[in-house]
Amino acid sequence: MGSGALNPASAIRTGLACFIALFLPISVWACSPDSVQVRGSFGQARFSVELADDHDSRAQGLMFRDELALSAGMLFVYERPQELSFWMRNTRIPLDMIFIDSAGVVQHVHENAIPFDETPIRGGRGIAVLEINGGLAARLGIAKGAEIKHPAFASENASWPCAE
Repeated sequence: MGSGALNPASAIRTGLACFIALFLPISVWACSPDSVQVRGSFGQARFSVELADDHDSRAQGLMFRDELALSAGMLFVYERPQELSFWMRNTRIPLDMIFIDSAGVVQHVHENAIPFDETPIRGGRGIAVLEINGGLAARLGIAKGAEIKHPAFASENASWPCAE
């Protein structure tokens, strides 16, 4: 390959990130509760998210759904940092679980959680978990160290504050 050519994996990641960024409504580009922006060595991506920030919405999660749009996800937010553990009870679609600390930095990515599996998936100490379609984190290149922009990470120690 020439120095300016993309290898096939990079081209797929770049194309997928562009698809996710371009096909979201312009209104979600701002820092808002219904949008998560992710940046890392792969570039940037945006997801339209449902917010699970109370006991009932976190307990329900993405259970009983048959599909999840490519550019969508669910962001589970907790009031304080804690040991986070998830399972896939009654969840029909494979998911990637992205565990995030209070500064909005990805600490762990659990890829392709198995539908209906009740084995605990531990992500360490954090304040939020972003669930997206299984396999998407790897295809985009989302990994430990990526930064998340969302109002949940609006404190003075935010790695990627909403003001940017």
